[in-house]
Amino acid sequence: MLTNAYKVTSTSNNKIQLKVLPGHFATSHSHINFYLDMTRLKVGQREAKDVASTLARDYQYNKPVDCIICMDGCYMIGAYLAEQLSDAGVISMNMHKSIYVIEPEFDSNGQMIFRDNIQPMVRGKNIVLLLASATTGKTIAQSLECIRYYGGIIQGISAIFSATDTIEDYPVHTIFHTDDFVNYQSYSPHDCPFCQSGQKIDAIVNNFGYSQL
Repeated sequence: MLTNAYKVTSTSNNKIQLKVLPGHFATSHSHINFYLDMTRLKVGQREAKDVASTLARDYQYNKPVDCIICMDGCYMIGAYLAEQLSDAGVISMNMHKSIYVIEPEFDSNGQMIFRDNIQPMVRGKNIVLLLASATTGKTIAQSLECIRYYGGIIQGISAIFSATDTIEDYPVHTIFHTDDFVNYQSYSPHDCPFCQSGQKIDAIVNNFGYSQL
């Protein structure tokens, strides 16, 4: 399936390349015409470090950070981001002066939660939300609601790719944007022109990858 994939180089860091595949893909919230394969950026040691060093520029001079909440399997990037910010001397409210790198849990209803032992790392702490991608912004909005519920102070949102510039007046700091791809489109499932023209879905995609149909 990836035989017609190609690579796009980040304009902010030429060491970072994203594998792109055109087609008809379904996410949990939308249908898109490009699958963005971020696997190596998330799990490759060198690639994750390059991503983290680029994202760190948005926080290392003007934002306090106590905790990085990782979505979409971005743990390795989150760890390197914490290291970059610590080395840069970012202000932390933590008594141990350590930046926490955590991941939320989802209950049977799909609701984000933090267990009792994790909540002290969120409550009253300065939070950076880290995601692989944001297409409709629904995941980010849900995450922000959860963070606020547990008393976190949102200092920023970062993503490898985002189709939106802001969510709830928060800027989304990103490495790749829709401008990096020719005619990137995201549709609601009911308004998808591919479906309306009878074009079958090539694959179902999520933060773990893709499954061909």
